[in-house]
Amino acid sequence: MTTHRDQTVTCPFAFSEALDFDPVLADLMERESLARIRLPYGEGDAWLVTGFESVQKVTTDHRFSRAAIIQHDYPRLTAEPIISPESINVMDPPYSSRIRHLATQAFTPRHVDRMRERITLLADRLMDEMESAGPPADLVRHLSDPLPQHTILDLLGIERAEWPRMQEGVHRLLVVGAGNRDVARAAKEDLTAYFMKLVAERRDSPGTDIISVLAEARDGEDQLDDKELAVLALTFTLSGQDTATCQISDIVYLLLTRPELAEYARAHRENLTDFLHELLRYIPFRKGVGIPRVALEDVEMDGALIRRGDFVHVSYLTANRDPARFPDPHEIVPGRPDALHMAFGWGGHRCIAVPLAMAELEVAVGRLLDRFPALRLAVPPEEVRWDTKTIRRFPLELPVAW
Repeated sequence: MTTHRDQTVTCPFAFSEALDFDPVLADLMERESLARIRLPYGEGDAWLVTGFESVQKVTTDHRFSRAAIIQHDYPRLTAEPIISPESINVMDPPYSSRIRHLATQAFTPRHVDRMRERITLLADRLMDEMESAGPPADLVRHLSDPLPQHTILDLLGIERAEWPRMQEGVHRLLVVGAGNRDVARAAKEDLTAYFMKLVAERRDSPGTDIISVLAEARDGEDQLDDKELAVLALTFTLSGQDTATCQISDIVYLLLTRPELAEYARAHRENLTDFLHELLRYIPFRKGVGIPRVALEDVEMDGALIRRGDFVHVSYLTANRDPARFPDPHEIVPGRPDALHMAFGWGGHRCIAVPLAMAELEVAVGRLLDRFPALRLAVPPEEVRWDTKTIRRFPLELPVAW
């Protein structure tokens, strides 16, 4: 069966009910061949690839290009494109490989061990404040929001007085809605200009922060230039504040609403990292899709003919629920074998800072289990309010008691 261009599904991807799986995505992943989808913003339609193996192929096949979306009004969920043309997220190999090789020097085991010590200090300080305030307390306000934000801004060496500016700029970039276009564009320009200035300062006076480490990173004679480093710092700020914030809240919500999961986590602390990876596989951490690719030539895939110039979106969410890859994909299975998932992406655009993100999750969840063994939701689960304005899936508040 071949999918034709006139069979297009309009996909607002606005589903925000707790951590339930988007029924539109669930329907699309059941189809025999690729679907054509239309998103709220951008010109034209796009193919949607849902299966694990097919997503692997698109994200590693040179015939599908991220760089080719530049200068196109590509199909997307946000009014203003989040990415900058210079971002590693829209580079193709070998250019992206060069940046990634240099950037990963900031996340070696030695650097991450030092980061973990700092993350633990920050987490304990935040939990001290939550404990002193007493129950009920909003875990989002006391831990999920500030820990990743404070961590990445601290590790980037940004002065504390500038933190509110960074946090507000990130929020403005991620809000959906046509009325946010000018606001998002201004926020991106402001943040990029800020990091250009900061990079220049670190070139002159390096410290131990990530920007200084990356400024000194070399591969032979090669090193990052100022614009590359500034865009990388912005990328880390976006992903560091955004993804980990949502995942801490989402994971704790699951533990507090599924007592058997919390019991497993406490009884198998030595397996905490693997258990967190299974939760990350299960959690629908975002709405819909992210940044597309462009087909550079005609490609046959899953019963469809993708034409040269077509936009192609992949869904990491559906790939993580592919029954051909994960038996009982809609269940959380502690100790699941071969649980390599796509919550951090795949291929040449997999998140560079995965070691940092995992350190944050391990510290946040581990310290909560240690310090608050009787932690519970302070409201019925159906009263927890969820975000409906951004592309992420997370609770706005998570009232807890102990």
